Amino acid sequence: MGTMIIDGRKVEFTDEKNVLSVIQKAGIYMPTLCYYSELSTYGACRMCVVEDSRGRIDASCSMTPYDGLEIKTNTARLLKHRKMIIELLLSAHDCNCTICGKSGSCLLQDLAYRFGVRNVRFKDTREPQPEDNSSYAIVRNPNKCILCGDCVRVCDEITGMSILDFVNRSSNLRVEPAFGAKLSETKCVGCGQCSAVCPTGAIRIKRNIADVWDAIFDPKKRVIAQIAPAVRVAVGEAFGLENGENSIGKVVSALKRIGFDHVVDTTLGADLTVIEESAEFIDRLKNGGKFPMFTSCCPAWVKYVENSRPELLDNISSCKSPMSMFSPVIKEYYKEAEPDERETIVVAVMPCTAKKAEAARDEFKTDGKPDTNYVLTTTELIQMIQEAGIDFNQMEDFAPCMPLGLGSGAGVIFGTTGGVAEAVIRCCVDEKRYETLGEIELCGVRGFENVKEATISYEGSEIKIAVVHGLKDAQRLIKQMMNGERFYHLVEVMTCKGGCVGGAGQPVGQTAQKKTRANGLYKADNMTGIKRSEENPMIQYLYKNVIRDRAHEMLHVHYPRK
Repeated sequence: MGTMIIDGRKVEFTDEKNVLSVIQKAGIYMPTLCYYSELSTYGACRMCVVEDSRGRIDASCSMTPYDGLEIKTNTARLLKHRKMIIELLLSAHDCNCTICGKSGSCLLQDLAYRFGVRNVRFKDTREPQPEDNSSYAIVRNPNKCILCGDCVRVCDEITGMSILDFVNRSSNLRVEPAFGAKLSETKCVGCGQCSAVCPTGAIRIKRNIADVWDAIFDPKKRVIAQIAPAVRVAVGEAFGLENGENSIGKVVSALKRIGFDHVVDTTLGADLTVIEESAEFIDRLKNGGKFPMFTSCCPAWVKYVENSRPELLDNISSCKSPMSMFSPVIKEYYKEAEPDERETIVVAVMPCTAKKAEAARDEFKTDGKPDTNYVLTTTELIQMIQEAGIDFNQMEDFAPCMPLGLGSGAGVIFGTTGGVAEAVIRCCVDEKRYETLGEIELCGVRGFENVKEATISYEGSEIKIAVVHGLKDAQRLIKQMMNGERFYHLVEVMTCKGGCVGGAGQPVGQTAQKKTRANGLYKADNMTGIKRSEENPMIQYLYKNVIRDRAHEMLHVHYPRK
């Protein structure tokens, strides 16, 4: 506890890790390009510099606050310093901003405008580098990189993959995969978190908007959208709604206005996943393994196991993800419900960039055609709404199309860390009383701790469950299990922090925002009359009338060993 003097006024601080945090706490805007509070401090951009009482200048992100420290955040020297930094960055940056995928949300563009940098006096002498379009999930444009290092740190500190790093020195310094490889030639899992933290257009989500518009305008195609649970509590942020507000009704209305023929809810696909995954888990319990059984909903996690831990492939549930389960069910249903010559196109609106790679896999194709034709992220949906000139806030609320629009509360909470495990527990526990839901809620699977543990009873036996989010933490947990330090029957793994609510396809948000989104999903669960997946009447309808005797073919997958 102490007091600093910032711009002439006293500001108390407690456990803030640096001076920058204290400045922000005081309500003062401080420009940054390389600072991301949930990553280690890098201090490269120098935009957050302050001047102390002795006239010394230093980066506030790397300064430790102490009692009596006196600083100024805005002086003539600091303003000149910041303008020069921006101008130098722009001189080594592809400034074709009007057609850049980050235009309007680019931090460098925002700072250039904010500080009135309208002229660049220095010539760019670098050799242009080719764009890397090899990944299904993201596009990397090295000509827009400002060497902030955010992507390097998030790939190492959160994902634990270290795909990107600095190479060369001095004016030849670059960020790229080892040996200049393309992303598709690395062990990149496609989580896209590097694109989420990139302040410019150097790494951005690969977009499928044009393909979806073409399909919508094609009279020979029936275009159906399925909406993931996490999308509904994030899309509204772009239109001024409160963080975490459930805007599923407006999303459905906007998609119909855009031109989609039908809009259904992936929550029903999540319910299917719960039924199949619970059955598989119980079968393993009765027949002795293989344990732990890992969840299979996160495609980036599955990709990691394929690339780096193939010995664990048999431990992953054979269930497809809710998206990949639901897409063939959608096509099969509408083939009979609307028998005409139109081709059914399924567009999945997801919070996740790795879903784009999942949709393209051969394992999720029928007769050579993808079950999920296109994947749009939440931010792509936002762009389509804006392109269509729709006033999102004025949209009336509409429910998803029946019968594929009815999901349970268990399916809704799939979108946050711990949600899959809780949904499976609801299905598996012996006691089905309403009060049991409250007991499950408090069993330990909810929350944002890196690793959570829970123990439940099933037919007189204790079942040990773990929930982990963040691939680096998952790697640590796997190592502990392999060393015999821990044992679990079921492990839920989500690559992104917070689960799907923190996916790279969502509007960028830090932990507090992700928690608000998670709370939005739990509120939606509270307002849902159907709490357990097996209680959803549409489940039995689908098994009887759509899936029939093709459950294994439509709902399960086996990944080949490389």
